[in-house]
Amino acid sequence: MSARYRARRRALELLFEAEARNLPEAELIKLRENDEEYPLRPYSREIVDGVVTHRAQLDELISTYAHGWTLERMPRVDRAVLRIGLWEILYNDEVDDPVAIDEAVTLAKEYSTDDSPAFVNALLDRISKLKDTL
Repeated sequence: MSARYRARRRALELLFEAEARNLPEAELIKLRENDEEYPLRPYSREIVDGVVTHRAQLDELISTYAHGWTLERMPRVDRAVLRIGLWEILYNDEVDDPVAIDEAVTLAKEYSTDDSPAFVNALLDRISKLKDTL
């Protein structure tokens, strides 16, 4: 398991927990940043900060291209996985789009429903192909 995958997984956990507990992500990061047993990696923080900064645009794109699904109807973990994958596709030039999609699908396989990996793959792939026109 790569260091980046572990960082993505930690970012997923933070985004999920913040939403579930209705806490600001910055507050949750402060609570978790000194955890010696489960350290907060710099890339985890970069992902969370990026998702928070661009959440409105990310959610608008997810809502627009998730045919038949509203954000509220999606499982909470799927929303977090999609936000992470989409942030990497749109805002992190160090990660190739196919890698971002594959990593998001892997997170969905590990943490969400049986149908989620295909949904995450299709949605991120669709947006990735359109990103130059967005």
